[in-house]
Amino acid sequence: MQALTPGHLILIAVVLLLLFGPNKLPELGRGFGKMFREFKDATNGNSAQPEDKPAQLDAPKQELVSPMDSSAPNVNK
Repeated sequence: MQALTPGHLILIAVVLLLLFGPNKLPELGRGFGKMFREFKDATNGNSAQPEDKPAQLDAPKQELVSPMDSSAPNVNK
């Protein structure tokens, strides 16, 4: 079996252009690109969906200071 030559690729492009028209081809290309990207991510185990449990970070948690905290200086007085 031989590989696709540039002549074959041109023939395929002309047939696609005749079948779908110039306005529909970019949309089809984006759709195929998205499909292949999602397939590749699924086969590699990469998931765009969040997991059930988030990963635990080793960094210590910092407390947020409330603007209504009594120890904070009040500027509006």
